Amino acid sequence: MSYPARRIIALYGAYNEILAAMGLEDRLTGRTKADFLPPSILTKPSIGTHMRPNIELILGLKPDLVVQSAGRREAMLIVEQLRKEGLNVVVFHPSNFEELFSIVKRLGILTDEKSGANKLISSMQSRLQKIEHNLGEITIRPKVFFEVRYPNLLAAGRGSIVNDIIKRAGGINCIESHKKLVRIGMEALIKRDPDVYIIQRGPMNKNPSHPSKRPHFYALHAVLDKKMMMVDEQIFSRPGPRSVKAVEQLAAFLYPEKIF
Repeated sequence: MSYPARRIIALYGAYNEILAAMGLEDRLTGRTKADFLPPSILTKPSIGTHMRPNIELILGLKPDLVVQSAGRREAMLIVEQLRKEGLNVVVFHPSNFEELFSIVKRLGILTDEKSGANKLISSMQSRLQKIEHNLGEITIRPKVFFEVRYPNLLAAGRGSIVNDIIKRAGGINCIESHKKLVRIGMEALIKRDPDVYIIQRGPMNKNPSHPSKRPHFYALHAVLDKKMMMVDEQIFSRPGPRSVKAVEQLAAFLYPEKIF
């Protein structure tokens, strides 16, 4: 590939946020229909959706680097097509903060902006360390359930960035599976009986009803104790610079007596 990358298209919006936070906003060449951050991305030509981008439009923008997120077969099919056209494509799939930091470093190398990458990592790590310090020695951690989708209930497993967010905020993910997403029935949810119930709102869970208004949810202690939190899907489920904000928000909810 031409080095360093100066014309970049990210097929997953989180990488636009990372590159912008590294000071490389001007190198973003195109966007998907769902992208709105950084704000300047709205002035860039749209190349379709994350899963079904228009190959011809991408080729017309002449990117020297395309960044995609793995995880679904459709995404990898697009990667194969773009590579056959001679484009340089990198694929990432972070499931925790350490992997996220590794991706930032890699992008720093590909763009020859190691300084910007290191600065971003240092800033994020500093905020995470502050949270860890303020939490102190926690003796009892609340069990947390993170709703990805309802009514066909889908939970965040331990293979997702959400798991690391819960952990660093002082909670325990009550889903034991190491998959990213886990289907779960009402009986299994009642058996786990989380102390805290988090509902994400966004593309995957557009208009979630309040748990207190759902059938059988009255059996959960989190609902009875009003320990429920509605969060922004793109802050909590999209690995990027704002993932630290997710930790800060959740820690403040779990431990309102502490300062974050």
